[in-house]
Amino acid sequence: VILSTPTQNERTRHLDVSISGPTFTDFLFSTTPSKMSKINRDSLRESIDNLLKYSHETKKRKFTESVELQIALKNYDPQKDKRFAGTIKLKHIPKPKMKVCVLGDQVHCDQAKANDIPHMDIDGLKKLNKDKKLVKKLAKKYDAFLASESLIRQIPRVLGPGLNKAGKFPAPVTHNDALTSRIEETKATIKFQMKKVLVLNVCVGHVSMNSEELYQNITLAINFLVSLLKKNWQNVRALYIKSTMGPSEKIY
Repeated sequence: VILSTPTQNERTRHLDVSISGPTFTDFLFSTTPSKMSKINRDSLRESIDNLLKYSHETKKRKFTESVELQIALKNYDPQKDKRFAGTIKLKHIPKPKMKVCVLGDQVHCDQAKANDIPHMDIDGLKKLNKDKKLVKKLAKKYDAFLASESLIRQIPRVLGPGLNKAGKFPAPVTHNDALTSRIEETKATIKFQMKKVLVLNVCVGHVSMNSEELYQNITLAINFLVSLLKKNWQNVRALYIKSTMGPSEKIY
């Protein structure tokens, strides 16, 4: 478990939690009791069960619905207060069909090709010629990007600010990393980012997960979110979980 402790001036964080076995939930609550004490465990489990029942029985869809955590904040001024941002790797991949593209050097492009992973080399990127429409199309085609460490500094010069504006600037990958593992890690990572409004939505799972998997992802996401907030729970107005087509379930 890697935990970074936020200071008053530090509001950008990354948390990587990989716990297995029956003690996972105990770990969450024993290490962060003040954070999760605001949410009743049984009520949260009931809300998850209601969400899954509605999706599987009441209104079954022809596609796999995502499950979102919806956050309403309070006592926060986006214009004056420092906007927070942070990423956390969830225990279970929330978007299995998430598309990740590798912007790679020769080594990473060869690895990507061998594993049927979408990829582009530097020559392919240069052909976009900083065309805003083409870069925007690339950003829209994929959910996230990884870039070889040797290339990442060239990305803004070759592509312009397009990927950054889309919130999809590549994460670095080295030759010491297992590329397929980094892809899975990227798929499991969610991002909280404060913008101009006091409402956040993040995908924490899908309805093909069981209730325990959703419970673990949701509690991890909430714990991390609260740790990012300036006044912790005093900045939380309400929390909901919702499937793509289902009704919202208020959990706080």
